[in-house]
Order: sequence, then structure tokens, then C-alpha cells
Amino acid sequence: MNTKHKTKPIKYVPTDDAEIYYPETDGKPLAETDLHRIIIIDTYHKLKSHYEDYDDVYVSGNLLIYDIKGNPRRSISPDVMVVFGIEKKMRRTYNTWEEGKAPDFVMEFASKSTYKQDLGRKKTRYASIGVREYFLYDPEWSYLNESLMGFRLNENGMYDAIEYLPHGGIHSEVLGIDFKIQEDGIGLLDTTSGEWIQTPEEKAITARKKAEEEVVRLRTELEKLKATQEKNEN
Repeated sequence: MNTKHKTKPIKYVPTDDAEIYYPETDGKPLAETDLHRIIIIDTYHKLKSHYEDYDDVYVSGNLLIYDIKGNPRRSISPDVMVVFGIEKKMRRTYNTWEEGKAPDFVMEFASKSTYKQDLGRKKTRYASIGVREYFLYDPEWSYLNESLMGFRLNENGMYDAIEYLPHGGIHSEVLGIDFKIQEDGIGLLDTTSGEWIQTPEEKAITARKKAEEEVVRLRTELEKLKATQEKNEN
């Protein structure tokens, strides 16, 4: 785990070819349905929370990636992405020639209007720029052959399908996380700690519940101690 930088963070990463404008939006909405938006945001917040203590892990989503310097027409925007080895700061766009690498992990949430591109053009593009793992999830269970799919880049620069775990789900070697389908969406299991990854709100609820349980436990112990003392005095 790295210590956090004490220097004042900049608001965005500047480009070194300022005469060329790289658009910050493609005009498309974050998600096609309420369900998609909820699950995308939930997954993003879980990953962001998981890496909150690392200053060299960048988690983002719905951010335009440019992989060819000087070509502002060539871009792609993943729903969620994770990048290791770069500074955690606000970015307007993600330019691979400035960052020195492509994202390590990308996840797309398939919908009626996107699933063909998710399995076709986007999959090819992510492989070509070197995204090590590419995951797909279909919240509606309607468009993909499997509601959860994962691909890993091989030495030839092509994606191989990741095998499913015996108990279901798919393991991400890049993240060290098992992705598993749950009733309310996708669950993320940290394979190192064996614990489910939570959003900040879920962490707060869990912490409050533990605190309340500890108060009850201490109160019970105190009552038992008082009862024992009274019994000994009598």
C-alpha cells in the first residue's frame, strides 16, 4: 500500500498538444436504463472504495479514451475501468500516450443498443490498445449468451474467454477479484481477504451495525458483572 501524496492535486491531466482539441464527451448518456445506471455506479463505487488507499490506482468510467495522438476522432468510452501505476487525479480525458499505458481492466454493461458493439468493435479496440482484461455484464439477461463474460489478453494480443469458476462467477487475475451474479446485480469478492467489497455507504452501514452490536455486547457484560457482584455481596 502506498502513502498518499502530500502535494496539491491538479484538477486534470493537461495535454502536450494543446492545439488539438480532444472532446470530453461523445454525447451519449451514461446508461440506457435506470437498472444499468444503478449497477454501473454501484460497481464503480465498489472498485473506487476498494482502492481508496492506493495513490497509484485510478478508477473511472464513462471517460473518453484516446489512443492515437493527433486523432481526436478515434475514441472509446468504457463504463468502468481500472488502471494501475498512474496517479490518482481528476482527468478530462484519458490519453494513452500521456499516461504511458492503456487501462488494465475494463467492464461494459451490455444493453439492447450496445451489446453488438460490446462483443464486436469495442472488444477488438480494447484488445488492440492492450487492455489486459475485458468483462461484460448483461443486467437484463437478454442480450449476451451468458449474462457475465470475461476475456483475458493473450501473448498474441487477442482475447481468450475466461473460464467460469466451479461455484459460478469469473475471476479477474488483474484485480484479484471474483465477479459473481447476485439477485441485485454483481457482487465483487476480494479473493485475498475473502470479504465482499462494499460501497462507502455499505461500509458505513456495516460499521454502524458493528458499533451497535458492540454497545449491546458491552451492556450485557456489564449487567452480568453487576448481577455477579450483587450475588456475592448477598
